[in-house]
This record gives sequence, C-alpha cells and structure tokens, in this order.
Amino acid sequence: MAQNRLKYRPRIADELLKLKLSAMGAVLVEGAKWCGKTTTCEQQAKSVLYMAAPDKRKEYLQLAEMDIGRLLTGAKPRLIDEWQDVPQFWDAIRFFVDHGGGDGQFILTGSAVPPDADKISHSGTGRFARIKMRPMSLWESGESTGEISLSSLFSGKALTSASARGVSLDEMAFIICRGGWPQTIGRIGERALVTAQEYVEGVIESDISRADNVSRNPDRVRRILRSCARLQGTQANIAAIRKDLSTNDISLIDEETINSYINALKKIFVIEDLSSWCPSLRAKGAIRTTDTRYFVDPSIAAAVMGIGPGNLVNDLRTFGFFFEALAIRDLRIFMDALRGQVEKYHDKTGLECDAVLHTPDGKYALVEIKLGGETLISEGIRTIGKLETLIKGKGVPMPSFKMVLTATGSFAYYDNEVLICPISCLKP
Repeated sequence: MAQNRLKYRPRIADELLKLKLSAMGAVLVEGAKWCGKTTTCEQQAKSVLYMAAPDKRKEYLQLAEMDIGRLLTGAKPRLIDEWQDVPQFWDAIRFFVDHGGGDGQFILTGSAVPPDADKISHSGTGRFARIKMRPMSLWESGESTGEISLSSLFSGKALTSASARGVSLDEMAFIICRGGWPQTIGRIGERALVTAQEYVEGVIESDISRADNVSRNPDRVRRILRSCARLQGTQANIAAIRKDLSTNDISLIDEETINSYINALKKIFVIEDLSSWCPSLRAKGAIRTTDTRYFVDPSIAAAVMGIGPGNLVNDLRTFGFFFEALAIRDLRIFMDALRGQVEKYHDKTGLECDAVLHTPDGKYALVEIKLGGETLISEGIRTIGKLETLIKGKGVPMPSFKMVLTATGSFAYYDNEVLICPISCLKP
C-alpha cells in the first residue's frame, strides 16, 4: 500500500451534517483540534464567522458583549467557528431558531467545551443537533476497500466475498503512529508523524489550560497523558492511574488533581472513554461498569510515549493495545453514521468483549479485536462463543452478527459463524 498515493473519501460527518441541518435549526459539530471540523462545515455553510481570526478576535469579543445579533447576521446556514469562546452564542441562536428561524440556520464548531458553560441558560433540546467528529477512519482515508458494510451486516445480508487492502504489520504500525489527522494522509516517513507529536505538545503547553481557564503544570499533563497511554484499553480508575504514576514517576499527584486533569482532557476531546455494556446476563454487581480508557486517536498515545512504528512491531503485546484503540476509533465513527454506539463488555469473571455495537432499533453485534494470526483469531472466536453461551436463555436477543476484527489479512471469511474481517475492508 503506497502511503503517498492515498486519496481520501468524503467524511462520514458530511452526510450527518446535511441530514441534521435539514431537521434542526442549528448543528453543533465538536471534536479534537485538527480533525477537520471547520473544513467539513465550510463546505455546507453560506457564510462564516471565524472567532479565532487574529485580526478580528478582539473586535468580535467586544461586539458579542454589546450586540451579539450582529455576529449572527449573514447568509444561512452561517458557520460560527470556535464558538466556545463566546458561550452567549448558544442562547442567542436558540432564541433566533425559536422565533421563526427555521431549519438549517447555524453551524457551530468547537474544539472544547465552553469554559463558561454556566452562562448557557438552556440545553438547546429541540433546537440544536450534535455531531462528534474524530480523526479520519481508514475508510475515509482510503486505506479500506469498504467491501464489508456494517449496515449490510446488521440488515442480515449474506457475505459472498470481500477483499481487503492487505495491510502488513509494518504498515499498520505506521498508520497507528501517523493517526487519522487529515493533513497527514498521504505523507510518508517521519514527516507523517510530526502532526501527532505537535498536537500532543500543544495540548501539554496550552490547550488543556484553555479547557476551563485553569493554569496547569505541563510536566503533570505529560505524566498523566503517559499514564493514560500505558493504561489505554483498560478499565483503570483514578486510583489505578495514581498507582501507575507512583510506579513510573518520583513525585505523587493526589487523586483529586488527577481527576481534574482527566476532565480537562475530556473537555478538549483528547480522551474519549468507552462506556460499559450492561445487559442482564449475570447477578447484580458482576458486570464491571467502569469506562475503558481511550484517546480519540491512537497516535496521541504513541506520540506522548515516544513510540514509533518500529517499537510497535517489536512489541506485539503493546501493538495489540494500540490497534484496539484504532479499531475502536473507526467503529465509533462508523456507528455514528448508523446512529448507533459502541460499548465494551467486561465482567468480574474476566470475560470481556472488546466492542458491542448497538443500532437505534435494538440490534447489536459482538466484536473482538485482534492483530491477526490463527492463534489470536481462535482466541477471539472462543471469547465470543463464551459470551454468546452466556446470552442464551437470559431473555437477551441474540447478536445480529459476530466478528473478529483484525489488523492484517487480505480477505474476509467466516469461521464458526464468526466473520473474520480485516479492518482494511470495513465501512459503515
């Protein structure tokens, strides 16, 4: 797969934005910096207000205090880029929509939750739709053939044949460390890794402090990010993070401080934990409900730990955790397109399922995530089988499909009714 010949596809968020503009007065598109929010929204906006424009920012902030309605004037839909700097936009737009504005009036983008969210007097229910954007999936970046569709699997369509891109371990390691940042797609070598590295430095030095206007120690930010990277894919609580910090660093940080840093990282969409699937399968208290730790893109963990593609290939256990993080990113993006969600099952017996995919009509699927190879694939099949056995007779519907999602492989196939699917042939 020639990394410098990739041509990425339209973003999945494009169609979501079009749909939601047709049904709601305003749409909020939020997500990590550099993931492509502004570019996506510019394509459907007819006028734009760039709040971060250096030569206009001060003027816009003053005008927002005196007459915010002037900032809302322009052809519709009007894009307010980085709206969180003026939380008053929320109530002003809600008022406009309430008083005959109609559908598709405004698009708001934000790379952080407003630090002054208490100034917002109304939730926006019925006026605002929301879209979460993340860095690009392999389908969007052109690194997946898209011959396996989650939508088709949920609808019960039989798989006949499907070819993947045939990604090698070396190539997958590169894709993980490069990340899904739009500006990196098609770049090769070290040049492709710089974006994630600079993103992390920006978070450490300034972005996290802007989350809630609280100055934070860059060294502590770096240490907490490294701890989260070491614990990604696990259900580590704050106490576990503190223990990891005490093992790997000299000075201690109390749990309250750690929690405040983690919350700030969530507000700027760096950390995006995965919630737990809690069906009525075992006795009350047997299913673990702690969220699973993930970054919005696996390249963040690689950058903060100073890990390159070669490091992953030489440590397959670590590689497995990083690939799982990439797969969760893609599955989240795909399930957004299906109006669904992704969760994880984990109980106190140690039985777990890496991803449980839900659709709005109550269907679900079980997915195990493995690097590849007969041994790991067989392990994934056994895990799914154990969970399916537990589900039977518990009043819970059976899954629409079962899948082992792999990093490598040239084609998809079935093994014991479980679809073995390389991620490089998957799409929504």
